[in-house]
Amino acid sequence: MLPKKTVNEYIREYAMILIGAAIYGVGFQFFFYPNGVLAGGLTGIAMMINMLTGLPVGVMNIIMNIPLFIAAWRRFGIGFVIGSFTGMAASSVFIDLFALIGWEATDNVLLGTIFGGVLNGTGLGIIYRAGVTTGGVDIVVKFLRLRYAYLNFGTLMLILDVAILAAYALIFNSLEAAMYSTIAMFVVSKAIDLVLYGMGTSKVCYIISDESDKLKNAITSQLGRGVTLLQGQGAYTGRAKNVILCVIKKTQITQVRKIVKNVDVHAFLIVTDARDVFGNGFESIESEG
Repeated sequence: MLPKKTVNEYIREYAMILIGAAIYGVGFQFFFYPNGVLAGGLTGIAMMINMLTGLPVGVMNIIMNIPLFIAAWRRFGIGFVIGSFTGMAASSVFIDLFALIGWEATDNVLLGTIFGGVLNGTGLGIIYRAGVTTGGVDIVVKFLRLRYAYLNFGTLMLILDVAILAAYALIFNSLEAAMYSTIAMFVVSKAIDLVLYGMGTSKVCYIISDESDKLKNAITSQLGRGVTLLQGQGAYTGRAKNVILCVIKKTQITQVRKIVKNVDVHAFLIVTDARDVFGNGFESIESEG
């Protein structure tokens, strides 16, 4: 049986979600929105609906997410849904609460793009560190990867965001605003990277555990990553052990740590930087260097 979280762990997790959501809301409402800079994902779609109808961004974001969470609950389980719904709902509530203030930090579009991107990415990074997401496009990508497993998470996310930006430019006839939004999405992604795990693109995990079978099954099923079992031997005990080798995206490190913690708290986990990773789920071996 997997160990349950303590009360302090739950408090810390949800405190991180609320802090991250508040920072995300500040970046969106005080920097992005006043300058017409589009956020990515469903929040960006909600922002377009707001511009057309005046309906609150946060409310529209929650409404659009509900069917996605229902589908995710059936496919990915209630645990994923509860955590991610909390992240999505909290960020949406803060967006609408800050909208009541009616204040903008700057009317300079470039400054709004850069600082809003930093704040948005920082908030999302904190939420991701809590082990949850903000729903929306994240859920869509998880479903798409069930069908197109050869495309990695980042590639599918980029495709969807580009489609949203293209719709924004066409509907509002504002190519310049879409260009600023592209810069914003780039800044957001870099800020998330820095909050989570620095500048490395991929990580190599070595896991030494007596529960290697359970760990390999959990990693392959929950993360969709392949693993390799290496034959090892304890120098002191002389016992044979399997060493799990797995290459993951840096945003998945928190998930790997949780999996290892839940399966075997006595496991030995080593995470190192990996550069120029080629193969399924990463860069193509045929790409030009």
